[in-house]
Amino acid sequence: MAQFLPILIIAAIIFGICYLVDKAFAKLFRSKAQHRSGRAVRANKRYGIFGVILTVLGIMAICVGITDGPVLIWGGIFVVLMGICLAVYYLSFGIFYDGESLLYCRFGKKDLTYYYKDIVGQKLYLIQGGNIVVELHMKDGSAVSVQSAFDGVYPFLDTAFAGWCLQTGRDPQSCNFHDPSQSLWFPTVEET
Repeated sequence: MAQFLPILIIAAIIFGICYLVDKAFAKLFRSKAQHRSGRAVRANKRYGIFGVILTVLGIMAICVGITDGPVLIWGGIFVVLMGICLAVYYLSFGIFYDGESLLYCRFGKKDLTYYYKDIVGQKLYLIQGGNIVVELHMKDGSAVSVQSAFDGVYPFLDTAFAGWCLQTGRDPQSCNFHDPSQSLWFPTVEET
């Protein structure tokens, strides 16, 4: 039991640091109105947790590999990089929204703000594992994709539909394409 205590302490410290980094990141870089609304579509927390776990395991493999050989070092480096990528994806991806607009945030790309009236339609994709991807097509030709596995996706799509109807002057009752049980919120975009 005593041999696992240092590992548990290191894991607790790393999780604590990740929590503080997440909170500091939110305070420093998330200052727009959509960020402050408290409503968001985020990658599932398991991305961040797996990222931290993989990073810790990779660091441990590197430490063991220093004395046991280069295979563990290279394997540990690979696992650390995978863990960092998962953690960065979790921290950087998000769709933050309010009643007027949405803010689409991705790693390495400029945050984009769209009004709901900018949505021209949607496409649906079924991916492995039974997840559904709803791809919202915008007036400027870009697309905003959300997976059914993301946290907060359905309240976002309901809000987007309500905002879209309000901003485009449509009556929600007259939108015969709208069927959330079939993952349809907007008109279907045809292939070109």
